[in-house]
Amino acid sequence: MARDRVEVLGVSTASPEAVWAIARDFCGAWHPAIATIRAERDAAGHLVRAFTVHGEGTLYRERRTFFSDSERTLAYTHLQGIAGVDAYDGRVTVTAGEGGGSTILWTAQAEASDSVRLAAICEGTKYIFEMGIAALSEAAIRSGEAPAGQALPAPVALNSMTVGETPRLALTLSPPMDGPLCLFLHGIGGARWNWEAQVSVVGSTMRAAALDLRGYGDSQLGPEQSTVEDYCDDILSVMTALGAEKLVLVGLSYGSWIATSFAMRHPGRLAGLVLSGGCTGMSEAGVGEREAFRTSRQVPLDAGQTPADFAPAVVKVLAGPEASEAVKDQLFRSMAAIPSATYRDALTCFTNPPERFDFSRLTMPVLMMTGEFDRLASPKEIRGVAGLIHAEASAADVRYETIANAGHVCNVEQPSVYNRILLEFLEGLPR
Repeated sequence: MARDRVEVLGVSTASPEAVWAIARDFCGAWHPAIATIRAERDAAGHLVRAFTVHGEGTLYRERRTFFSDSERTLAYTHLQGIAGVDAYDGRVTVTAGEGGGSTILWTAQAEASDSVRLAAICEGTKYIFEMGIAALSEAAIRSGEAPAGQALPAPVALNSMTVGETPRLALTLSPPMDGPLCLFLHGIGGARWNWEAQVSVVGSTMRAAALDLRGYGDSQLGPEQSTVEDYCDDILSVMTALGAEKLVLVGLSYGSWIATSFAMRHPGRLAGLVLSGGCTGMSEAGVGEREAFRTSRQVPLDAGQTPADFAPAVVKVLAGPEASEAVKDQLFRSMAAIPSATYRDALTCFTNPPERFDFSRLTMPVLMMTGEFDRLASPKEIRGVAGLIHAEASAADVRYETIANAGHVCNVEQPSVYNRILLEFLEGLPR
């Protein structure tokens, strides 16, 4: 099998924001070679562009595999159209130029059994990339600045309910709607009301609910030590109670770990997976690291303190440097409200993961977000996990975003930014 790489680097006097505003439109007709183009969705909800080019009757199809506004990067894979190619993966990245303007890097990796055919494919690819970079630059210069973000929909009224008996679980939820249920899972120091800014906005487009995990808020702690399997069973119970056949799970930190654990067990139940400020939890950590994590957080509990006593110290770790007093107060109140028994229960569950994650099991679109100043799940770490999922998932469709001016609880610190990214992701999922 012959393999080759094409790399074309171009520059533009337009800002990277203006260039990216055009390049990010995976199904846009901005390339001059495009004769017709349309957006499609496969059965799992992955975005596909189907297009023809001038002077040909061939129908080409490419599926987007990675996307990031904060990284200004888009990657895709070839599905149909290029004769003689066995594999073809492209990537476009827009960065700020050293002296102003922007730099556009367009690359492709191609494989073919015939080396002569591969050379022809790469030669044609180089020409297409050069033409596309020039068109991007010209269009960005004409358009000027990047368009402003769309206004968020008006929030809907929310209600509360409980499901189950042993334990009883509490939910905040929006009115019923057809389609998937969007279920929010809070972090180890959180509560369901930390998601109200998301549930009320998402509820305008699909049914949304936030769950108090076992022992948190108005949910009861189970009769025995909680396990990942318990949490997954709770999610299934919520689906049954609300009549949902498909689910979009949105997690933060501990909730992201639980959401990923559910995705490993029930990938067919998920229309989408959203992971904020975490993913793997302690699943990749060694025994020593897990024990150190648990012990350090149980020391104040063993000394007779409650989460309310050490909540101020926790807030200093969670909050970003520009967090408002109102945000810090919300983080304090959610931490201070946790019963000591619940906190011990969650720590024990978190530090006893039953498996390492196999990202090849993920078949649904995945959105990953983390705060710029997250001390517990840094952009470098979460970007790296997004790269692993992109490399290992059987049908990669990954979006990664760094949320500026936010710490660990990014949905609370920057709710408008978080909601815009989340809504755009949700709107692309099959209903």
